[in-house]
Amino acid sequence: MANSYYQISMQLVFAVKHRDGLINDDFRDELHKYIGGILLNQKHKPLAINSMHDHIHIFFGMHPCDIPALVRDIKSDSSRFINENKLSRFKFHWQEGYGLFSYSMSHRSNVIEYIDKQQEHHRKVTFKEEYLDFLNKFEVKYNPKYIFDFLE
Repeated sequence: MANSYYQISMQLVFAVKHRDGLINDDFRDELHKYIGGILLNQKHKPLAINSMHDHIHIFFGMHPCDIPALVRDIKSDSSRFINENKLSRFKFHWQEGYGLFSYSMSHRSNVIEYIDKQQEHHRKVTFKEEYLDFLNKFEVKYNPKYIFDFLE
């Protein structure tokens, strides 16, 4: 076959270091647009980006790539953006680790709606409950010792 064709829909989830609530409403939209730009610059298609004060969900159409390098770029570039523009009163860092979950094209609209409604969703469910639910639904084997550093 002369050409390569693909359709890969991925949801990326990760937390602020120590689960500190540093994603402020004042710069949330700027952060989402900035991360969308990172994705576009690397040939990915942002589909939905939303965050709570302590974590973020990024849903995108993925161009085949080195996934750890992409996550590293998103985290380091967005942290630098927040810190250099003094958007947070505190030093901003993302926590190590992430969850990456794939979806079929038929699930795209549901995932976009889910991400768009994060603020409503988290009135009922904690991030820890949500994240562990993702791991279980996607049958990801994990060691609880290495899950995000959750604050109780």
